[in-house]
Amino acid sequence: MSLERAAQAARLWGFDRPRITLAAARENLVYRVEAGETYALRLHRIGYRSKEELRHELAWIGALAEAGLPVPRAVGLPSGGYVAAVEGQLVSVVTWVDGAPLGPPGEMDGVSERPAFCHRLGATMAALHQACDLWVPPAGFVRPAWDRAGLLGDAPLWGRFWEHPDLGAGERDLLLAARAKADAMLAQAESTLDYGLIHADLVGQNVMWDGETPGLIDFDDGGYGFRVFELATFLLRYMDKPDYPEIRAALCEGYAARAMIEAQELDLFLMLRAFTYPGWFMTRRGEPNTALRAARANATALKLAEAFMER
Repeated sequence: MSLERAAQAARLWGFDRPRITLAAARENLVYRVEAGETYALRLHRIGYRSKEELRHELAWIGALAEAGLPVPRAVGLPSGGYVAAVEGQLVSVVTWVDGAPLGPPGEMDGVSERPAFCHRLGATMAALHQACDLWVPPAGFVRPAWDRAGLLGDAPLWGRFWEHPDLGAGERDLLLAARAKADAMLAQAESTLDYGLIHADLVGQNVMWDGETPGLIDFDDGGYGFRVFELATFLLRYMDKPDYPEIRAALCEGYAARAMIEAQELDLFLMLRAFTYPGWFMTRRGEPNTALRAARANATALKLAEAFMER
């Protein structure tokens, strides 16, 4: 059914006898479309983003591409606009970014020198945030806010993580205590933290590597947030690796082209990033392959919360 929808969408974009193959099945179904040039056709998760949010995402990444960032460009419909609906599902098309994704958590497929790569990625993050600050969004720009309320409020963006049904009473109490302490700390510090547009989901599957330049894809969760949250999102998946200290230092050194990252702030946001995942999995219970991943997410959140409360 999804491949049929992708084929219908390809016809809307006027692709002539394209070759269509599934490239990724995550929040969105992403199809590789080869029709002279190569494109990424995205069937968006139903109900996750509005047409207006997608339209603004595409305007945003278009501005980043114009600024020289290694991101995709939106591909317009022959009839005008950039977002279509096929059988009730929103669809968009962007240019294909060369390279291959870094792969599953903890891995950097195709990378021979991990710290050197992370230094380059940190510099790319710095350039991304600089370009975002120079861009003037269109009127009514709509994107999520990974602010204090979006991370720790009563209705966080990805759900009330402390209510995950697999948590025991003591574990819920620990997360609630860490949430309250983190909220108080962030309330004091937020006015001094760098805040603006961020990708917000730079995990390994969203970083493409061609041996020279880290490409950034899938801005689906991009919006306003603390810039240190960007670094924490990437680093969280590598915390249990032997080279984590080197990876962390290299990423921060690369980002220093824009600003220095304080160790205490990064530690805080590593925990806040970890808190988002139990809520995310909670809304996807019953979907394939989520039970084990949810258990790992809960364990990571609890481990970081315990260390945070002991500090």
